[in-house]
Amino acid sequence: MGMDSVVWLVAVVAFFILEAITTALVSVWFAVGAAVALIVSFFTTSVAVQFVVFALVSAVTLAIMVPLLAKHRGQNAPITNGARLSVGKRGIVLLAILPGEIGRVRVDGLDWQARADAALPKGARVEVTDVDGGVLVVHAVQEPQTTR
Repeated sequence: MGMDSVVWLVAVVAFFILEAITTALVSVWFAVGAAVALIVSFFTTSVAVQFVVFALVSAVTLAIMVPLLAKHRGQNAPITNGARLSVGKRGIVLLAILPGEIGRVRVDGLDWQARADAALPKGARVEVTDVDGGVLVVHAVQEPQTTR
């Protein structure tokens, strides 16, 4: 194994370690390119040829995989916080909300932290207008009065 093969082997390991640390698909393309360059290094001592193979394989891997992963991610995007699904829904204040402070509301049977621009007493009816992280942004709504 020549010195260039050792360099490519170290590159493969380094790129895979970087990928394992980040888990964000940032270096796997280069790990694949370095692995192919490592194989090529057994057949030629030309570092220029090895580097071109590394660059081409990395670029092709990136060009093929990114669109596939983007399409897959768009279809199966995980919902890690259902708060966004609450926008437009109505609920009730469980813990009074003062401007600039966090209170609690119940929406669809779930308790959420909430904030509002105006004071809302316990028992007030609210509608979710936005989400800020895991905190619902709400405003008071008037329930229609029934006539008897």
